[in-house]
Amino acid sequence: MLPSVARSALERHQVRHQRERARAGELWQEHGLVFTTATGQPLDATGVTSALRRHLLRAGLRRQRFHDLRHACASLLLSRGVSPRVVMEVLGHSQISLTMDTYSHVLPNLLSDAAAQMDQLLTGDAAASVPAAGPGALTLDNPARGGSIPRECAPGAPSVE
Repeated sequence: MLPSVARSALERHQVRHQRERARAGELWQEHGLVFTTATGQPLDATGVTSALRRHLLRAGLRRQRFHDLRHACASLLLSRGVSPRVVMEVLGHSQISLTMDTYSHVLPNLLSDAAAQMDQLLTGDAAASVPAAGPGALTLDNPARGGSIPRECAPGAPSVE
């Protein structure tokens, strides 16, 4: 599944690609590729890298390698509260341990967010500093707003030793 913005961009690209194919006529060489030269040939890696650098510069972003975009995607998804299991699937990792080992630098922020959410849940303080949950993030009902938590977890409940 792709984000709608990526899907729309690919649909626009497909229309341009079909026009290029028609313009190239008999010069077109079909390779079954999504991104090609004007005659259907595979793109040159150096040209792709140069284009990426131009786009990054235009967008005011730092210079980075093409593969760095993959790491940025994973880090951004994790920082927005997307489940590590989902990030693993997006990246195509075969094991969750690979994802977690590679992106453990994001975990301290996630732990801080979890602690803030637990504070809000246990104190019922809607004003507690809780970062906004990203799409797909797990959120808990706030007892102060009519939500419920198990009696044994309620603030002031006797501790079970």
